[in-house]
Amino acid sequence: MGVETNPRDLGRTHLIGIGGAGMSAVARLLLAHGVPVLGSDAQDSPALTQLRDLGATVTVGQSAQNIHDVDTVVVSTAIRETNPELAAARELGLPVVHRSDALAVSMHGSKVVAVAGTHGKTTTSSMIAVMLEAAGRRPSWAIGAHVADLGANAALGHGEWFVAEADESDGSFLKYAPSVGVVTNIEPDHLDHYASSEAFFAAFEHFARTIRPGGTLVACQDDPGSRQLARTVREAGGKVLTYGTDPTADIEIRDIRGHGLESTATLVVGEGADARRYRMSLSVPGDHNVLNATAAFAVAWATGVPAEDALRGLTRFHGSARRFDLKGEGNGVRVFDDYAHHPTEVAAALTAARKVAGSHRVLALFQPHLFSRTKAFSTEFAGALRIADRAWVLPIFAAREDPEPGVTSALITDVAGEHVVEAADGRAAVEEIARAAEPGDLVLTIGAGDVTAFGPQLVEALAALEDARPATGEDDAPGHDS
Repeated sequence: MGVETNPRDLGRTHLIGIGGAGMSAVARLLLAHGVPVLGSDAQDSPALTQLRDLGATVTVGQSAQNIHDVDTVVVSTAIRETNPELAAARELGLPVVHRSDALAVSMHGSKVVAVAGTHGKTTTSSMIAVMLEAAGRRPSWAIGAHVADLGANAALGHGEWFVAEADESDGSFLKYAPSVGVVTNIEPDHLDHYASSEAFFAAFEHFARTIRPGGTLVACQDDPGSRQLARTVREAGGKVLTYGTDPTADIEIRDIRGHGLESTATLVVGEGADARRYRMSLSVPGDHNVLNATAAFAVAWATGVPAEDALRGLTRFHGSARRFDLKGEGNGVRVFDDYAHHPTEVAAALTAARKVAGSHRVLALFQPHLFSRTKAFSTEFAGALRIADRAWVLPIFAAREDPEPGVTSALITDVAGEHVVEAADGRAAVEEIARAAEPGDLVLTIGAGDVTAFGPQLVEALAALEDARPATGEDDAPGHDS
């Protein structure tokens, strides 16, 4: 099953956990293809409401009874074999396909841009989709977050290109046969799935081999793993387009500057007298986002989108959900939320926060994601969190893993220094951070778990402190003559 399969061949399709970011994207695409879509989730959510409005039959709560009059069942890696709906599907002998296979089917008839890499996949794929849409290419897309500028996390367009965030965490990024494959970086992660760093890199070599003949690998020259992959593909005769601040990149980035929540840079394509220079302006902060946007620009170059159209489209990108996402402001303190869950991502988010905060402090609330990741990278997390002026670390979000003896957030805080402390729970952390924050400070909630829920709570707590502050009228101002 793959991009050659007609989506309607799936028949009545039930998605277990349909409200998740990846699963709801697949549901949207199948509905657009005319596939009857059913699904269930543990609790109701705005995503379920939207899918019902699009014509899906959605049930809150999961039970074997939901697997009735179904032709195909779709699952993600997070669904365990003990799930009652999956168990019922197995017992009935129904076809059970992975979310990535259903996504590949949804690409039927399209040319695919698949965005892979340890970090930056969501933002880069979002930028590419926004850019192609602004350039009039009417792309389809499937992205692991809501993209405000597009109004959804997935849609079936009428153009020839399909932009997909390609997830390496379980190896499923090998299924899409892209015409353009993007690799933002290759830094070992998901070692619960991959046996070693070498196996992780080998998976990306396999990803590069899935690019269709005549297609292009877009790779970041700044990242050692991505740079090595580009070299390997070139030596094998493949077409490669590199980007980065490295002067040897095909698209070189120069003169990166930050201006509050905006960024600018100069892109240089070619060498010597024939070099062409382009000014890129972005509505998002951080050097890492300049890299992400340059990857998108490289995709435009590879797919024949005029440079001016690409740059104009990139200015329209204002971020994806949970990627330096402003949640609100209270008591003069801005609260942002970011999905960063690897040390490199945490460092990039906090570095961007430092630029946005200027002379004021950065406070962070971090929730480690997975016991295996925390154990493998505790020292690196500690180093990243030291970029903040103060950081609170919540208990580990287990996600798909069972607890591991001796693996707690203390592995991070014990080596991070006095300004990085453990938080007993989210509520206590919210109260402490709200009291510690001063007007002008920036607070960043960080992690892939439910830490995102504490951003709005922080805004409320800060606003309550502001409301409780004694009013200072003009007559009370120092130096006023009564």
